[in-house]
Amino acid sequence: MEIAKLKGLGPKSQQMLAQIGIENAAQLLAADPFELYAQLQRQQRGVSLNLLYAMIGAQENCPWQQIKRERKTEILLRLDEMGCAPD
Repeated sequence: MEIAKLKGLGPKSQQMLAQIGIENAAQLLAADPFELYAQLQRQQRGVSLNLLYAMIGAQENCPWQQIKRERKTEILLRLDEMGCAPD
């Protein structure tokens, strides 16, 4: 299945993920979205935090807006621990 067919992700997300070797939905669903976000950040500064919310939402089959609303603090703390929290 194509990444763009997952809830909350589209062609732009699919293109960005392909740059780090994630070519299909199965690979995305099996990966740690935080690690994927960190890899994307290293390649392209300014990667939106919404992409991380969308990847988590795709894995959990819920809207990225719900992830942002309910888990933003938890997500930002994890990113801070990883050294890749947005400024």
